[in-house]
Amino acid sequence: MRWQLRVKTRLLHLADGYPLFGLEAQDKAVQLEVALPPQTSRLLTLVRLFFGGLYVGIPHYFILFFRLLWGFILSFLAFWSVLFTKRYPVGWHRFWVETLRWHYCIRLYLSFMVDTYPPFNGKPER
Repeated sequence: MRWQLRVKTRLLHLADGYPLFGLEAQDKAVQLEVALPPQTSRLLTLVRLFFGGLYVGIPHYFILFFRLLWGFILSFLAFWSVLFTKRYPVGWHRFWVETLRWHYCIRLYLSFMVDTYPPFNGKPER
């Protein structure tokens, strides 16, 4: 997932440079840190295995679909903004970062890497 995130950020022009290869590569612009749960509930794992796509996938991906559509429109507009002003608009960059963060929270939950239900936003957890 780390390598995919590095590639996605480069394709969306959220970070400069070529993405580093390898699973252990350290990138200054893109970081994915996951604290694995110390113990996982077996019942919760079974529920997520059989019904995770329903109770997580449907509501989250329905909203995320429209957010991604809007994000691609912003990426097109950001291309022209960077071309003429040499700056990526800060709000648009934040929108994409929050969208990718939200998407990866869902992926981590459905991949059994975290036990907390993903929030309906891309705000960083503190």
